[in-house]
Amino acid sequence: MRFTASSNILRLVLSACLALTIALALPFALPGAAQAGHGSKAPAKRGILVVAFGTSVPEAVRAIDALKSQAEAAFPGIPVRLAYSSKIIRDKIAKEGVVKSSPAQALADMAAEGFTEVAVQSLQAIPGREYSDIKATAEAFQTMPKGIRNISVGRPLLYSFEDITKAAEAVLKSLPKHKKGEAVLLMGHGTSHPANAAYAALQLALWKRDKSVFIATVEDTPGLDDVLPELKRQGIRKVFLVPLMSVAGDHARNDMAGKENDSWASKLTAAGIKSEAVLVGLGSRPAVAGLWIDHLRDAVKELDH
Repeated sequence: MRFTASSNILRLVLSACLALTIALALPFALPGAAQAGHGSKAPAKRGILVVAFGTSVPEAVRAIDALKSQAEAAFPGIPVRLAYSSKIIRDKIAKEGVVKSSPAQALADMAAEGFTEVAVQSLQAIPGREYSDIKATAEAFQTMPKGIRNISVGRPLLYSFEDITKAAEAVLKSLPKHKKGEAVLLMGHGTSHPANAAYAALQLALWKRDKSVFIATVEDTPGLDDVLPELKRQGIRKVFLVPLMSVAGDHARNDMAGKENDSWASKLTAAGIKSEAVLVGLGSRPAVAGLWIDHLRDAVKELDH
């Protein structure tokens, strides 16, 4: 992705708009705004905000709720709130009568309730655009006079080299058992953001341990067409399809395992390779979910400093 002067200017304009939106919203969200203001004498009140991309799939909703419950179990006594970062998802489920807060609204509500310290944990896989937006929102609240005094943001799953190494080990522990002639293909979301390189880093870490585990993405590279030649070269006869996402949502059920001609399952069949979809997201795999909770622990520790 090439960064230009115009794109930098656009990013600054968007950041300014975000800050202005929050500034306009806070007076209405904070009837007793002074209680959360910087320099307030009010005692510290700590909270946690878990931010998922969101989903409209009922089974996947349960997986997100389970992750929230794990955060509550890890930090008894600290209130845990949940937000969906995807406006598209929020708007879609709102038509069905389900209301989920955006990260900005959730933080505004927490500020109105007198929270002075908040650890925000993203359930993203990579530090891409979604994570950057969540972090920018949190930082905007911390700099607002009527915002939240102390905010930390937990790392996504694949952030540092150490995170990627741990994620590779955790993913391998939870994959379907496969034998010679079989492979596992993990579906990542993919993005034009430079953080897409995290998938390649994870792929290398996986191949150091198991050459029959592959990664492809829905919306960027590597795609399924990049992986197919290697599957054929290795003589793979069957592939287990597994989402490399926090939940097995729409992408997993349609783009990966759907019956349409352009789904991964259909394309593999057309290439003469059998497939079996495993509709279990990373958040429902204890070894991987534990890594997000570990990152949340680090974010909570940051509040102490």
